[in-house]
Amino acid sequence: MSNRKTLLAASIIAGLCLSGSVYAADTTPAQPGPAASGQDNAQTTADKNKAKELGTVTVVGIRDSEAESLNLKKAADSHVEVITAEDIGKLPAKNVADTLQRLPGINISSSSASEGGFDENDRVSLRGTNPSMTQTLVNGHTVGTGDWFVLSQVQTVGRSVSYTLLPAEVVSEVVVHKSSEAKLQEGGSAGTVDIITRKPLEFAQPFTAQAAVGGVYSDLPGDTKPQFNGLVNWKSDDNTIGVMAQAFYEKRSLQRDGQEIVGGYNQIAADSAIATAHPDLAGKYYPNLIGQTLFTQTRTRKGGTVDIEWKPLDNLTLNLNSFYSKLEADNFNRNYMLWASQFVPSGAGLQSYTVKGNVLTNASFAPQAGSTTPYGVYDQISRPGASSSSAYTTLDAEWRATDHLTFTGQIGTTQGKGNSDHQDVSELGFGAGAGASWDMRGTGKPTNWAIGGDNTSPSGIIPSAGWIFGDQDIHVKDKEDFYQFDGEWALDSSPINLSTLDFGVRYSDHTRENKTDIGQGPTGDWQNPANYPTSWSNYPSGFNSDLGVTAPGPAWYYSPGALAAFDAKYANRDPVARFNWQNIYKVNEKDTAAYVQANFAGDRWTANVGLRYVYTKEDINYNSSAVSSYTSAGPITGSAFGDYYVNTYNHGYDKFLPSANFKFNITDDVIARFAASQTMTRPDYSALAGSYSLDDLTHTGSGGNPQLKPLISTNFDAGLEWYFAPRGLVSAGVYNMQLSDYINFGTQNIQFKDQQASNTAGHDVFSTYQVSVPTNVNGHVKGVELNYIQPIGDYFGVQTNYTYASGSAEDGKPLQGTSKNTFNVSGYFENQMFNARISYTYRSSFYAGVSRTDTYYQAGIGNLAASFGYNINSWMSLTLDAMNLNNPKLKYYTVNPNYGKQPYAFYVNGRQYYLNLRFKI
Repeated sequence: MSNRKTLLAASIIAGLCLSGSVYAADTTPAQPGPAASGQDNAQTTADKNKAKELGTVTVVGIRDSEAESLNLKKAADSHVEVITAEDIGKLPAKNVADTLQRLPGINISSSSASEGGFDENDRVSLRGTNPSMTQTLVNGHTVGTGDWFVLSQVQTVGRSVSYTLLPAEVVSEVVVHKSSEAKLQEGGSAGTVDIITRKPLEFAQPFTAQAAVGGVYSDLPGDTKPQFNGLVNWKSDDNTIGVMAQAFYEKRSLQRDGQEIVGGYNQIAADSAIATAHPDLAGKYYPNLIGQTLFTQTRTRKGGTVDIEWKPLDNLTLNLNSFYSKLEADNFNRNYMLWASQFVPSGAGLQSYTVKGNVLTNASFAPQAGSTTPYGVYDQISRPGASSSSAYTTLDAEWRATDHLTFTGQIGTTQGKGNSDHQDVSELGFGAGAGASWDMRGTGKPTNWAIGGDNTSPSGIIPSAGWIFGDQDIHVKDKEDFYQFDGEWALDSSPINLSTLDFGVRYSDHTRENKTDIGQGPTGDWQNPANYPTSWSNYPSGFNSDLGVTAPGPAWYYSPGALAAFDAKYANRDPVARFNWQNIYKVNEKDTAAYVQANFAGDRWTANVGLRYVYTKEDINYNSSAVSSYTSAGPITGSAFGDYYVNTYNHGYDKFLPSANFKFNITDDVIARFAASQTMTRPDYSALAGSYSLDDLTHTGSGGNPQLKPLISTNFDAGLEWYFAPRGLVSAGVYNMQLSDYINFGTQNIQFKDQQASNTAGHDVFSTYQVSVPTNVNGHVKGVELNYIQPIGDYFGVQTNYTYASGSAEDGKPLQGTSKNTFNVSGYFENQMFNARISYTYRSSFYAGVSRTDTYYQAGIGNLAASFGYNINSWMSLTLDAMNLNNPKLKYYTVNPNYGKQPYAFYVNGRQYYLNLRFKI
């Protein structure tokens, strides 16, 4: 016993001191599909026995892991995709999303709101849908998530999970459920991603220790940061108790060079001076703001997991699992902008111009001596303390009551956080009467532009044409407490080929909320240029060439420390007067579910039929500037953002969700699959609890809609799979999803109190406002998935897949996230000493969302990545992962009926190279 205690202590201490990535060679193979006990998606005994019949496979490399993944996929009774641990370790991937993008039917994106695209994948979506329609689980349970970017915290608040918090090193396998079963937790109307972590008793040896130490070089910022990962595992000789501890610490620099046309496109009024002088310009549109955006960030991801597994009896297994991951994401965004809306309407100094379609695409304005009009505006936003985190703790139990009856249970809690402690901001006008020009080059290239004066120093700043803004003290919480109980009854014989009967219940209490928000404003002598910092730096010299644009540069900027010192003196952060009630919300959901699922097995076929019942009790709290039918308190005074009302909406709804899967072995190697189901996704939190913002002059506004119904998808799925070799597969599949109550934006006429008219009249005046709100509509998605995996000799192999997706909502409106064409091509080589893999992924353009008032799309994008490994000896290896090798340029564009398809944003993030030395004992 003392020896066990010593090993246990050593395991825990080493896990805290080391960080690393696990070699799958030291683990026994995971069972097909979700293998954790006590979960809605716990496998049946029949599944486990079937996997055992495949034989024991020790996963030691690319070839063996590919064979193992295909074995697990082939054995599953429903339509799944599987990636094993060694796949993740040998793929060019730094988080789970990087790996998943190479599977058929899966898309990824690098942002969750309108923060623009980055160099690390963050969200996962299935089959041409938006990320909120994909359920992400860890070991079969929900995982609380957080976002580091402020707009993702308080404005566009979805249901998707941030994969930047989920490093690839913690994974044993990932199972993507494309067809549903009654025992799967509801929430993923498009499908479910289940991330399975390692368990102590799965390791082959009594003691295992592994570590990786290295660094990442990012070529745009031009520096190297450390990367550490490590794991230790101990288990008793009799395989009854085990402890695993894993830790990770990963730091890297990020630089993004970009151009943004923010604020949309303005229309030239017919009575404006420029239209009077040039009648052909009346009614035409021009870009409001054209900006060169330099974004820099240091990302530090750190955390770990501890797992204790114990078998006190031969028929009883207990497992305690805890995970924590935090992403520290301090960032600094600079946007040096041409302010066209300040000088275009006057037309002063207009020398030449070009109109294409309905847009003023090219214009040149001469300098205006003595003018005080700012031709430019400059936003600098530093966000120290920006972070996100995810954590969970679960206790699982599996009890084989008899040879035919097994019970599993799970109790747990999970919490995600998103923090924006401070935003240190300076907005300044500049370039008084300086003259300016721009030349738009379509949606494929950034817009060339220029502004007169000195752009390399702050000598021409105009503080009176700027502001100090930015929300502070934001701490968003995403918390769930849950428990579930499952049973499996195995039958020896049945006249209807019933093999097992699954049943279970689940309860969860989930809250997403933000309680505080201080919207700072200016105070004191903030408009005096003498009070601004006296030192500055400049954009990198290669900024414009990296982006492929002719623009002012290198533009100047203050340091984050200088901005913090200035805002500390001249920003009003009074928690009462500057309380920004618009970003305060709370959504609480209490979900109760029960299911029953019958599993059948015949000579060459298996099937399951099930029904899941779900009841949701929803309590929604948000604020508005006017009385609504849900108002529970107000008006509340004292905020500089105006008087407001607290609104509360309580209701409940229930749904029955049927599912059926059928699998037929045409031959031993050819399998046909058919599936039908109904699945559900609850509305995004910001769609339910977005505050109302109203314009009393135009009687228009926007806000959330607490009466939204959950999305119900009716799904049909069919596929044919030919496993022509241990590492070979040819498959084809079709799917159709009929979406009822899909959530899109529309307009409604709603009665609100007209604050301005009420103040004038001296009594309450109510008016009808045309409000843009999320609404329930119908839609559909259908598609085709093709997959081909081919071994070539003993050492080579290729994999390629293609997905076609077509979808739309009512009236032909687009569905968020639908790329018509997605394909992946990958090739690898592996022998005992060396391995290499190169992968290219492409997805075509897709509707990405709404930023301010603009509907925008991301253009098609391809990504090239590679990984290399060299085995120095049996316990040491060297790996190199190269990401974004083609230095892809992310392109976004708007589509508007008034001015057509126009450029919106362009970003370049550069390349990243990860070099690691790995050890194992």
